[in-house]
Formats: sequence, C-alpha cells, structure tokens
Amino acid sequence: MTGATGVVPWVGPDSGAPLGVPLVDLLDRVLATGVVISGDVVIAIADVPLVRLSLHALLASVSERVPAPWSDGGLL
Repeated sequence: MTGATGVVPWVGPDSGAPLGVPLVDLLDRVLATGVVISGDVVIAIADVPLVRLSLHALLASVSERVPAPWSDGGLL
C-alpha cells in the first residue's frame, strides 16, 4: 500500500496516457443510445432579466431497419 489513502498508482505500458474514454467510443455510445441536451441562459442587468435563451436538442442515430413512428413512414 502506498501512502495513507491506499491508492496504488497505475504501472503499465500506458502509464503516461490520460485516463478516460476515447472520443470514438464516446460518440459510438452516444449515437447508439441517444442523448438529450437541455439548457437555459439568462442575461440580466441589476437582477432584471433581459434575454432568455433556451436550448433543447436530441442527438441520435437513424437506422433504416427501425420503422418511423409516423403514419406516413417519414416520407414527404
């Protein structure tokens, strides 16, 4: 055990690499499951709101194998 916290440092071939998820894997998971982004920005002066911006977005992949939930099948 090293130190008082009991944390063992990583010693391996990638010990100098940053920890985390590669961007490709993150994008693959997000597009496979979908993600909703939502946020509000309020610009105010002296506690008087002047401008409010709202963002609501859905990011997901589209597959031809999954039928559209609309009655016309998504055709124009």
